[in-house]
Amino acid sequence: MKYTTLVFFPLMFLGVFSENINGDVSLNINNSGLLVAVNATQWPIIYSPEYNIGFLGLEKLHPFDSGKWGKIFEFLKEEGMVRDDTVVTPAEAAESDLMVVHPKAYINSLKHSINVAGITEIWPLALLPNFVVQKKVLRPFRFQTGGTVLGGMLAMERGWAINLGGGFHHCSRERGGGFCAYADITLAIKFILHKHPGSKVMIVDLDCHQGNGHERDFMHNENVYIMDCYNRNIYPHDGFAKKAIRKKVELDHFTEDKEYLGLVERNLEEALGEFTPNIVVYNAGTDILVGDPLGNLSITPKGIIQRDEMVFEKVRKRNIPILMITSGGYLRESARIIADSILNLKQKQLISCIEAENAPLPQNTDFHLSSDFS
Repeated sequence: MKYTTLVFFPLMFLGVFSENINGDVSLNINNSGLLVAVNATQWPIIYSPEYNIGFLGLEKLHPFDSGKWGKIFEFLKEEGMVRDDTVVTPAEAAESDLMVVHPKAYINSLKHSINVAGITEIWPLALLPNFVVQKKVLRPFRFQTGGTVLGGMLAMERGWAINLGGGFHHCSRERGGGFCAYADITLAIKFILHKHPGSKVMIVDLDCHQGNGHERDFMHNENVYIMDCYNRNIYPHDGFAKKAIRKKVELDHFTEDKEYLGLVERNLEEALGEFTPNIVVYNAGTDILVGDPLGNLSITPKGIIQRDEMVFEKVRKRNIPILMITSGGYLRESARIIADSILNLKQKQLISCIEAENAPLPQNTDFHLSSDFS
C-alpha cells in the first residue's frame, strides 16, 4: 500500500513463519468470534461503517482516502446492487484472533501512539493518548482485518467473496508499516489452512507496491504461492521478502494499460499452470491508477476494471474460490472505480447471488443469520 520502510517491534527477527499451529493458536481459531454466521440472502460482500477513519481532520495528513470503503459501499447501494441487510457485517478482530499471527510483544507495541504514528505516517498521532488512537485508527483496521478473515471462509463456501477493505500487505507477524498495522492476509490464510487442512493458497498481489508483509510470513512455505506485480522503483524495496515471490513481475514508472494487462495475463496464466490452489487471495490495489501520488504507474480506470475482470475470469473458470480485498489506492477516484469494477463483475456474471438479489425488504433490523463456519 505505502512507501517508507518502518519497523516498530523492537524484538523483530527475520525468520520463517511457522506452519505448525500450536494448541493455543488452534484454540484461538476454534473459539474465534470472526466466523460469524451469514444469511443466504446476503452477498458475500463484507463491509462495516466501522472501516472508515476520521477524526479532527488528522486523517487528511495522509494521502489515503480514509473514507474510501464507505464510498464504495454507497456507490454499490446507489446502483441497486446491495442494501444494508444484503451485505455481511464483520466482527472486530480480538487480541486472541490477532495472536494467531502476531506475537504479544508486537500487539503491545501498538499501545504506544508513536509506533502507530509511524505505521500510518500520520505523525501528530504520536501526541494523542493511545486510547484515542486505538478507537479512531486501530479499531477500524481490526474490523477490516476481521472482514478479510471472514472473507476467506466465505469464499471457500460460496466460491467468491469481496472485502471492501483490508489488504494490509506490508504488515508481517512482527513488523508494521506503510499504513498496515495488522497482517490480515496472513491471518486469513492461517484460518483457511486450519479450517481446511491440506489446502493450498495462491496470493495474487496486484497493488502497485511489493507485498513484503505476507512474503516474509510465508517464506519457504510450499503451500502458499505468491505472485506479485509491482513498481520496482518505489517502497518497500524489500530484497529479503522478494525471495518468497514465485511469480515476480517488476514494473517501471508510468507503465500503461496495454503492457500492464499483457504482463498480468501472461504471468497469471503461468502461475495457475505451475500451482493449483484451493483458493486465490487477490490483493486488488487501485494505486496503479494514473496520477496516484504513490504508485507512479499510468493505468486508466478502464484498465483497472479490465484487470479485475481478467483475474476473476481466469480463476473462476477453473472453479477456484477467490477472495478480493481492496488494499491501496490514494486518489479520491479509487472508490468509484472499485465500485464500477464490482458492478462489471456482476454484469459479466463472474459474481452473483440470486438469493440476495431477490431478498425481500426487511421488516425490521433484527436479522437472523443461518450459515455456520464452525
